[in-house]
Amino acid sequence: MAQDLKPLGDDSPGYFNLALPKRYNFDKIFAIAAWVAIFFGLVILAVLLIDVFLDGLPRLNGQFISSPPSRKPDQAGIFPPLIGSVWLLVITAMVSFPLGVGAAIYLEEYATDNLLTQIIEINIANLAAVPSIIYGLLGLQVFVRWLAPITNGRSILTGALTLSLLILPIIIVATRESLRAIPNSLRQAGYALGATRWQVIREHIFPLALPGILTGTILALSRAIGETAPLITIGALSFITRPPMNPQDPFTALPIQVYNWISRPQEAFHTNAAAGIVMLMIVLLVMNAGAIFLRNKFQTNR
Repeated sequence: MAQDLKPLGDDSPGYFNLALPKRYNFDKIFAIAAWVAIFFGLVILAVLLIDVFLDGLPRLNGQFISSPPSRKPDQAGIFPPLIGSVWLLVITAMVSFPLGVGAAIYLEEYATDNLLTQIIEINIANLAAVPSIIYGLLGLQVFVRWLAPITNGRSILTGALTLSLLILPIIIVATRESLRAIPNSLRQAGYALGATRWQVIREHIFPLALPGILTGTILALSRAIGETAPLITIGALSFITRPPMNPQDPFTALPIQVYNWISRPQEAFHTNAAAGIVMLMIVLLVMNAGAIFLRNKFQTNR
C-alpha cells in the first residue's frame, strides 16, 4: 500500500504514475475525436465547394452578370440581385457600424454598473443568438408597416435596417471585448496628463481597439450578406428585371435569387443557382478583403 503512494519522482510506478497516464489517454482520445470532426467538416465543405464551382464557373460570364433574371434559364442573369446585395451591404455597414460601436463605447466606458445596464447587457447577449426569422418579423412590423412613409415599405432601406438589427449584437459584443483588451493603465495615464475621457477614448483607446472591432464587423457583415429568411419575411421580390437606383426602390438579393432558381425543377436553373453562389462568394471575399486591408493598416500604424 505504501508503494502505491510513492511520489512521482520515484522510479517505481506509484499510484500517481498510474493515474496520470490514464487521464492523459482520455485527453488524447478527445483531441483525436476533435481533429476527426474538424477534418470531416472540412472535407464536406471542400466537396460542396468543388461541386458548386464545377457547375457554376462555366456559366459565370459577362452575359450572366450583366443580364436581368428571365424565365428562360439560358438568358437569365444576376445583375439586379447583385446590385441589390451591394446596396444592402453598404447601407447595413453604414447603419450598424456607428450604432454598434457607439453603443459598445457607452456601455464599456461611460455606463455605470446598475440594474438597467445589467438588463441591457443580458439582452444584448441573448439577441446575438435569436434566429434571423425573428428579426424579419420585427422588420416587417416596424419598417414595412409602421415606418412605411420613411422606408417606402418593402425597399432596400427596410432590408438594410432589418439586417442591421440582426448584426448589431455581434458588433457590440466584439467591440466591447476589443475595448476590454486595452490595458486600463493607458486610460489612467491619459487622465493623469489632463485629458478628458472622450479625448482618451478617441486618441488612444479606439485606435488600438479598431483592428478587433473591424474583425467583429467583418464576421457580422459576412453573416448579413448570406441571410435569406429576414429578406423573404419583409417581402423582398424573388423576380425583378431592373436594378434598384435608390434606397427606397423594391429589390431582390443574391440569396433570394439563388433560392428561387434552386426551387425550380429545370437543371439549367440549378446551374444558374451554382453560378449565383459563386458570385455571392466573390462579393463576400471582396468585402472581407477590403475590411482586412483596413484592419491590417490600423495594426501597422499602432
